[in-house]
Amino acid sequence: MADARPIGIFDSGVGGLTVWRELVRELPHESLLYVADQAHVPYGPRPPEQIRDYALTIAAALRKRNCKAIVVACNTASAAALKDLRQKYPDLPFAGMEPAVKPAALQTRSGVVGVMATPGTLQGRMFMLAVERFAANLTLVNQPCPGLVQMIEAGETDSPQLEALLREWLAPMLKAGADTIVLACTHYPFVLPLIRKVAGPGVQVLEPSAAVARQVARLVNQHNLKAPERAPTHQFLTTGDPAAMSASLKRLVGVDSEVTQL
Repeated sequence: MADARPIGIFDSGVGGLTVWRELVRELPHESLLYVADQAHVPYGPRPPEQIRDYALTIAAALRKRNCKAIVVACNTASAAALKDLRQKYPDLPFAGMEPAVKPAALQTRSGVVGVMATPGTLQGRMFMLAVERFAANLTLVNQPCPGLVQMIEAGETDSPQLEALLREWLAPMLKAGADTIVLACTHYPFVLPLIRKVAGPGVQVLEPSAAVARQVARLVNQHNLKAPERAPTHQFLTTGDPAAMSASLKRLVGVDSEVTQL
């Protein structure tokens, strides 16, 4: 039987829209309810306990709005809260973000992989386990990118100042011989063209949003949650400024939509 309830998706801000647009492509009939916790963006520098509290609060709000599954479209929140979310809501399917360490390990030729992430992701258990499982024989060059999330939230995705910062962050990776770079924050794909420009044609850049969308499709089928084949309804909520979020939607993913205050 078809299930018309929406799929919930949340992030600290607009970064999860990189996952949202892949979900729209992968599951064209599913309605999506997106929450941007912009009152607390960025999550990266915050303590895990605080991020866990935010995630549990947002999940409760999405459940209250009758979501049939929830996507934690944030690496930092996935690292801090995914285990607790699954324990609290065992009847609700969750999908989260995992840094693309495994595909990087399979694809690298030089054995050197760069990882761009927030401090919360780099220090998280999920990242450390992925490194232990898939990257024990690799050289990883981990690079926190302080301020990058805020720049993207403010609409700065292609500026000389941003390019200068990216050159500074990518330099240690390129110097070490990295031929593969992992974007371990859902905001970062919005500056992917600039990262590719700085890294050069010999470096592949990986980000997991399409893989996460495929995982959500598997969950939907596994739990018999597939929507009826009709036009979906997409809703957007923010804990911050709805007008600013609405402008970001138009600028980043070409969606003209009202945004509701949460």
